[in-house]
Amino acid sequence: MAQKTRTQRAGKGSPTYKSSVHAKAQTTYPTLEAGSKELLKGKVLQLFTDPQHSGVLAKVLFENQKDRIILAAEGVQAGQTIEAGEKASIEIGNILPLKQVSEGAPVFCIERVPGDGGAFAKSSGLYGLVMTKDAKNVFVKLPSGKTVQLNPECRATIGCSAGSGRIEKPFIKAGAKFHQMRAKHHKYPTVRGVAMNPISHPFGGSQHHAGKSKSTSRNAPPGRKVGAIASKRTGRRKKN
Repeated sequence: MAQKTRTQRAGKGSPTYKSSVHAKAQTTYPTLEAGSKELLKGKVLQLFTDPQHSGVLAKVLFENQKDRIILAAEGVQAGQTIEAGEKASIEIGNILPLKQVSEGAPVFCIERVPGDGGAFAKSSGLYGLVMTKDAKNVFVKLPSGKTVQLNPECRATIGCSAGSGRIEKPFIKAGAKFHQMRAKHHKYPTVRGVAMNPISHPFGGSQHHAGKSKSTSRNAPPGRKVGAIASKRTGRRKKN
């Protein structure tokens, strides 16, 4: 009987492929109550890192005596005061609805739907740009280059997510990479599919190359769903 592929083992779920078990906190935006919907001030108590997040986190105590863990902006310091709400000023670290953000302003931790706490541009060093607005939508250009249209009530943080230089430091040796991946509870090291035997992977054997198209259907079964899944294009890009 053939060994299950990595895709099948990960999909079944086990401690080996579980997400980080060392997480300290979940990031959330403050809940704006009826009396403080327009403006809510808070003080940054501390900045810290979390294995589950690549960016820096900030613990903020707001005026309503509730503390929240949010993603810190580049340049925010402990003891600094930040603002949240519709009347918050457009300054680094403040949280505003997209309808109140000026066009061209950099934003990160952008909500997909109002109140979800942020879904876009959350990794360290990322930010999106508010491109334009109309009566019902705000168009934001994401770090991937894609432009999405969002509800004007979706909130975002002004600036760039802290920790932008994280990937610039080389690991130098495999041991450093191993411990970094272990802290995040990622499977490491992994073996390439083309380096396996034919019984272990669809790309295995046959002089160690794929031997077939790597493009796979979105509806392929887990044992076959490897390679470029539902790829929009294959091959080299044409020069303009």
